[in-house]
Amino acid sequence: MKIAAAKILARYIVNKNKKWVNNPVSSQKKTFKKLIASGRKTLFGKNHNFNTISDPTDFTKQVPVRDYEGLRSYIDRIVCGEEDVVWPGKPLYFSKTSGTTSGAKYIPITKESMPTHIYSARDALLTYINFTGKTDFIQGKQIFIQGSPELDYKNGVALGRLSGIVAHYVPSYLQKSRMPSWETNCIEDWEEKVNAIVKETIHEDMTLIGGIPSWVQMYFEKIKDQTNQNVGELFKNFSLFVYGGVNFEPYKSVFRNLIGRSVDTLELFPASEGFFAYQDIPNEEGLLLLLNNGIFYEFIRVDEIQQESPRRYTLGEVKTGINYALIISTTAGLWAYNIGDTVRFVSTAPYRLVVTGRIKHFISAFGEHVIGKEVETAMKVATAETSIRIKEFTVAPQVKPEEGLPYHEWCIEFDHPPEDMTAFELKLDAEMEKQNVYYKDLIQGKVLKKLVVKPIKKQGFEAYMKSIGKLGGQNKVPRLSNDRKIADALEKIK
Repeated sequence: MKIAAAKILARYIVNKNKKWVNNPVSSQKKTFKKLIASGRKTLFGKNHNFNTISDPTDFTKQVPVRDYEGLRSYIDRIVCGEEDVVWPGKPLYFSKTSGTTSGAKYIPITKESMPTHIYSARDALLTYINFTGKTDFIQGKQIFIQGSPELDYKNGVALGRLSGIVAHYVPSYLQKSRMPSWETNCIEDWEEKVNAIVKETIHEDMTLIGGIPSWVQMYFEKIKDQTNQNVGELFKNFSLFVYGGVNFEPYKSVFRNLIGRSVDTLELFPASEGFFAYQDIPNEEGLLLLLNNGIFYEFIRVDEIQQESPRRYTLGEVKTGINYALIISTTAGLWAYNIGDTVRFVSTAPYRLVVTGRIKHFISAFGEHVIGKEVETAMKVATAETSIRIKEFTVAPQVKPEEGLPYHEWCIEFDHPPEDMTAFELKLDAEMEKQNVYYKDLIQGKVLKKLVVKPIKKQGFEAYMKSIGKLGGQNKVPRLSNDRKIADALEKIK
């Protein structure tokens, strides 16, 4: 794509998208009506009397919120080859993901939903170009470190990881500059794959690099080990890092050290279930919620989600500063589907949000209900303007210590550890008390003692992920959990 053409297309797309950005509630109403009209033709629609649904209030009464397990009886029928189950016809793909209780999950992707994954990623880059005027990354080579594009089949439906499925849709104008080669991308063993990617890219003019931060970090570390150069020195024109899936803040200092200079970043919020948001204004908090991708959004306050019938809020009813569980209905046939992510709006004009964690990833062993965003913010503040660099971390409760009060244990793999660990623990704890008033009350009430840091050996998290078969790809280490499975497993790694 030529630079002039890219700028023209970027301006066109941004102006086109203003229609739904500036009319969010009416856009959601149109999406809702289209979804219900299509859903009436399905088994799910007939079972839930879609023919009597005229507005979201009817929908709330007739369609309960479900997670994958709740929808599984329908998905299993699709996997067995049935048509018109949750969406007209059969899906184009099943995106295979790992479930915590369900084993493998098969998320349907239809001919209506597939384009939204592609267009949303494209629009994110074009919005970046339009806002910054920067197009240098188009001139060189680009890489998105992702899963294998090789697909299997289930009763005639292609099956693979989302990143591998999306690899089949790279636009023709990017094919010549796309890295790595198809053969390298198909390597299943993650360590072998990263080594092959390093070998292929090390002499190229890499300008855009994307992927989940922890796995891009591995790629950068191998580059530095082999060349004894910072990534920014080796790739002199590297100017844009695109990421999604996790909060980048805890990785910032490590990336700054590995790259050796600053580069622009662009955050995305994609998932197998849909592409939900992207960063439309660089260096500002919040991702623009996408209302042009066939998704009707509902929200449940996290502090109400354990109620028997929690209220479901539509987009026009949400407020800033409140944590919500994200509930979606989509052109892939996911109806009132709880994807497990929690979000908080930072703006409602337009609607911008931040991802605050996972519903199942929290610590509330003593009623504190600490969430991912809180531990990540505490870590960011505690390490700011210091030489401390964190590679990875997770937090778990220590309910039955050998002596003394219970506490939160922070398992941290340092790239550059603090000189004074006790001072670091106190600073980190002070920030946690600012983030969560319940945690502060438990500390002051002497129910908990202040947090304890447990240093993890180098490559400890990598070894843990490898031991559970989740090294690389779209897999991520949970920031925190309400039990000690991960913490105890890390302790056993020698």
